[in-house]
Amino acid sequence: MQNMPKQKTHIAQTIKLVTPQQGVSISSNDRGFNYGDGFFTTAKIVDAEVEHWPLHRARLVECAQRLSFGELDLSALQQAIAEYIKTVSLGVLKIVVTRGEGGRGYGLPEQSNLLIVLSLLPFPSHYAQLAQQGIKLAISPVQLASQPLLAGLKTLNRLEQVMIKRAMQGQDCDDALVCDYHHNVIETSAANIFAIKNGRVFSPSLQNCGIQGVYLQSLCDKLTIEFTDIKLEQLLQMEAVFSCNSLMGIVPVTAIDGMQFELANSLVLLHGLFTKESAC
Repeated sequence: MQNMPKQKTHIAQTIKLVTPQQGVSISSNDRGFNYGDGFFTTAKIVDAEVEHWPLHRARLVECAQRLSFGELDLSALQQAIAEYIKTVSLGVLKIVVTRGEGGRGYGLPEQSNLLIVLSLLPFPSHYAQLAQQGIKLAISPVQLASQPLLAGLKTLNRLEQVMIKRAMQGQDCDDALVCDYHHNVIETSAANIFAIKNGRVFSPSLQNCGIQGVYLQSLCDKLTIEFTDIKLEQLLQMEAVFSCNSLMGIVPVTAIDGMQFELANSLVLLHGLFTKESAC
């Protein structure tokens, strides 16, 4: 008897559109609300297009697969996004996916009813200046816990980041550098980190915690980046350090907890790297 092809499990998916001026009705039984059972991505919109959309889409697919969400209806999602942002010249799109309602306690529902929420936010006006003037980092007293099952994913469980931002209120900085409990540098409160030394580019390993950023992934197509464990003292010995995410792009770090990095030198080193790689 021939093996019959397996049928794909049907996942009902609801897409809701939200703007800052409108409310959205989400059930109090939604698993994203109750357990953080979901994931998201945040993208820059320029001239009615999602920057780095293939990478944002890949992030959503990876999250859905690793968290056992089932297959996303990407065609419907892309159509909804295109209609939603068709008049936007510059803005921020946030895509949130939850497992919807169902299940008993933490137990998963037999059939998921995914909820996808799109929200449109104003683009932060100060981001354009960051690449020119750089940012100052403090060392966060909050350390990230290791969980390889979730490492790299942008889930709805962001309480560590909330605590990092809360601690920043008492620190003189633009952002905070965050380490794990093994004292490895991981990221900032809202961005990835990479650094230059002797013509080589290094970025923290994200095997046990942290978020694999879309912009950092895009840089891997342009630069040879070595992902490795980096201690704070090693980072401070780098020639230049940069922060990056999909909204602000690349931003030079001018200071880390009092250690100064010359802005002009950092920009020259960065420009030299891109020039060298493009010539290869």
